[in-house]
Amino acid sequence: MNISLAKQKAKETVSKMTVEEKISQLVFNSPAIERLNIKEHNWWNEAAHGIARAGTATVFPGPMALAATFDPQLIKRVADAVSDEARAKYNKSVQYDDRDIYKGLTFWTPNINIFRDPRWGRGQETFGEDPFLTSEMGKSYVHGLQGDGDFLKSAACAKHFAAHSGPEKLRHSFDAKVSQKDLWETYLPAFEQTVKSGVIGVMGAYNRTNGEPCCASPSLMQDILFDRWNFKGYYVSDCGAVADICNHHKYVDTMSQAAAIALKCGCHLNCGQAYKSLIDAYEEDLVTEQDITVAAEQLYTVRYLLGEFEKCRPYSDVPYNVLDSKEHRALNVEVAEQGVVLLENKDNFLPLDKNMQKTVAVVGPNAMNIVALEGNYNGYASEYITLADGIRRVFTNADIKVERAVPIIGDITRDIGWDSNHMKNGAAVASDADITVLCLGLDRTVEGEELPVKNDFSDGGDRKVLTLPEGQQKLAKLVLENCENVIVIVTSGCAIDIGRELTEKAKAVLQVFYPGAMGGLAVANVLSGEVSPSGKLPVTVYKAENSIPDFEDYSMKGRTYRFITEQPMYSFGYGLSYLDCSYSDAVVLSEDEQTIKLGFAVENKSSFSGNEKVQVYARFTDSRTVTPNFQLCAVKNLYIKSSEKIKDTICIDKYWIKAVLNDGTRVEPDGEIELFIGNHQPDSRSNSICKSKVQKIKLK
Repeated sequence: MNISLAKQKAKETVSKMTVEEKISQLVFNSPAIERLNIKEHNWWNEAAHGIARAGTATVFPGPMALAATFDPQLIKRVADAVSDEARAKYNKSVQYDDRDIYKGLTFWTPNINIFRDPRWGRGQETFGEDPFLTSEMGKSYVHGLQGDGDFLKSAACAKHFAAHSGPEKLRHSFDAKVSQKDLWETYLPAFEQTVKSGVIGVMGAYNRTNGEPCCASPSLMQDILFDRWNFKGYYVSDCGAVADICNHHKYVDTMSQAAAIALKCGCHLNCGQAYKSLIDAYEEDLVTEQDITVAAEQLYTVRYLLGEFEKCRPYSDVPYNVLDSKEHRALNVEVAEQGVVLLENKDNFLPLDKNMQKTVAVVGPNAMNIVALEGNYNGYASEYITLADGIRRVFTNADIKVERAVPIIGDITRDIGWDSNHMKNGAAVASDADITVLCLGLDRTVEGEELPVKNDFSDGGDRKVLTLPEGQQKLAKLVLENCENVIVIVTSGCAIDIGRELTEKAKAVLQVFYPGAMGGLAVANVLSGEVSPSGKLPVTVYKAENSIPDFEDYSMKGRTYRFITEQPMYSFGYGLSYLDCSYSDAVVLSEDEQTIKLGFAVENKSSFSGNEKVQVYARFTDSRTVTPNFQLCAVKNLYIKSSEKIKDTICIDKYWIKAVLNDGTRVEPDGEIELFIGNHQPDSRSNSICKSKVQKIKLK
């Protein structure tokens, strides 16, 4: 069904409703209208990396791990599998007339906010710190969720519009003050790209941006989203955000005024109950019936596009057994493997011999931690393979010993329920092992969305420090003193400085983020060499001593790889491999008004076959403004065999190689443009630790 026909049908349906009935349809848990044979409809559902909060589903790696694949096409396959599972669940829900929360097809996914500050607890839900990578991953996820059929397979929603990235404890009242340059250069591009590629929903953020509540912002909503970008979908508030306009932002005095100003700005749907006050707003002449009608028609357009009212409902043949099916679990392993980022590999210690007959100690709080696989906004898998489980499955001849040793946060000598000997047990098992796999990091109990946590490490889900929790640091020190061969696996939603002692003394370090239900198997496959690691960092790993601006400062100065002024621990785009690839023959093949096509060759000189993540960065000068250090502008995944040389091409959208002026205008740079192609960022830190050199091309 095309959108014009859906709008026509929506208009016809809404025309039969009373004002009160129309208002009732503008809240997320819309009641039934029995006289019109309209069923109740709950708009709230989540699918950041699989169907969340609705029973069994494939739990794919968290969004940060998805971003680490640097492979938009792979992420589209993930979202396509997720939308299959969405239809399977929806079909059964309709069969049993169950239309409760988390049962529908309108997903408030993906989160395409920019992870501007490593302390933000919800950064794990994003695709990282870069506007280009976030845009590409966001578009792919949207396309996979919505499908390419006559009807929407499911409805995606880009969130949170706009300039939203903490602090969590202030989000209901915070005013993000952003320059026009930063707004258009960093915070808006992913929204612009997903809107122009067809996302059907946009969610407004809790905070204000430059003084205007994001769910009642003439600048963001009217001027940019609806007028400039010509957005034709529906706008939904974050949950409780309309009430915040009155209660916390103090932008207006009454709830009816808050509801009215949000509706008039174009917020069609309220997650919360503030829109129940629209009846008061209507009676107070703050809104007209036409205002209410327009919003209702927009929402029903989406419902018609999903095929809700069709006699023969689309996708009704998707079977229930697709949920966490064998095929989806195989895809889950593949994605998790490609999201593993190898940070250190001293003297090529990895891969290990999968047939080795050695003692392996798997030590640390995340050795057997299912929560560290899941991340947040998660579903519940039918099978979990923890890090220790995966090592047991792959290294079948090894003698595997496991000790948790310490909790995620806290010093066990002070932690009730823990005995001080547990940390020593970790050291003891390491002392008898040939190899110790140290499983460190975080989980969603200490970093996430507005958590009821306040301690030395976490404040409301945001991190206070960039290092490992103190107890884990002590454990790591003990293990290093008792085992010569240590491999570190870090699970977290963000970047962590694990400390110089670990990075210098450990034989290998892997960052796996939250790797999904099959994560343990994927990591073990990388350790064994069954798969070559190909993941790349979608964030900068700052040193603990780096000067990071104040958390509440939304200026991009000094933030992310694009504007950092100090050398980080590891750079955005970095990740080692068992492959040994070199690049050559980089050349501009063609150029038009919108794109540049590059040709290049890549040769794998190693005995391993695997995925190679090609990256193109731009650097340009512009005397009119400050430009990024480097700007990622193209990515491509290649599978390259041992000793193979491939010639290929990659295209750059010129949108990403333009300078953004102080007024937000995107223009052709008035200086030189340099392009760099390789498997890492061309910054000094990456150049110093990566064997492969990038190729440089100067544009005329």
